[in-house]
Amino acid sequence: MSPTVRWLARGMGEVPPCADWLSPAESARLAMLRFPKRRTEMRLGRWTAKHAVAAFLGLGDDPATLARIELRPAPTGAPLPFVADRPAPVSVSLTDRADWAVCVVAHPSRAVGCDLELVEPRTEVFIRDWFTPRERDTVLGAGRDRDLLANLVWSAKESALKVLQTGLRRDTRSVEIEILDPDGQARWARLAAHTEEGATFPGWWRRYHDFLLTVAADGEHGPPVCLEEPHLAAAIPAHSWLSAR
Repeated sequence: MSPTVRWLARGMGEVPPCADWLSPAESARLAMLRFPKRRTEMRLGRWTAKHAVAAFLGLGDDPATLARIELRPAPTGAPLPFVADRPAPVSVSLTDRADWAVCVVAHPSRAVGCDLELVEPRTEVFIRDWFTPRERDTVLGAGRDRDLLANLVWSAKESALKVLQTGLRRDTRSVEIEILDPDGQARWARLAAHTEEGATFPGWWRRYHDFLLTVAADGEHGPPVCLEEPHLAAAIPAHSWLSAR
């Protein structure tokens, strides 16, 4: 499998009302969620991730196959993919926002993170509380692009913190975002996340409909490739990884 990072997006309207594509454990967990919003978000996330993992591993996307694919939480809370109760050879990151979800997949040797954000107003208090001094000065000095840049920096931080498998348990100011290419309106553009320990996570960003989508990894990688791009079909194994085991 290629070390290229790949991604897949799904909308809430694409999630079927039936539950035959969920595993018994997922159905049980879903039934325990009190609030409808939590249930619909979980269904959307699982639907997106299952399709991404299935495409990456060359599996089918029929309900029976999807039901054998699960995301289980690691001790850090990061998602771990399993197929038929066995760890799957794929690294996964998942994000959702406003009835859309994105799943990023890569070779298991690579830690990845992704985040999806709307471009919405961020207060100066938010920027001062959560951003480093350099990020704060850049964002507050961005003029009419302030909201875009504020959400871009925030999204990239979220992606980097997923690479670290800490999420917001870690101080967001311990990771500083550098926007290397400011033009991600219609294509993938470069960014980098620098940790206070001295590590750098290469990343990419782009506009996706009304959203900003960011991706980061713990090593160099080219622009993320959509799993639904036509030319990618030839790169996906024709046989099932599960059958070949």
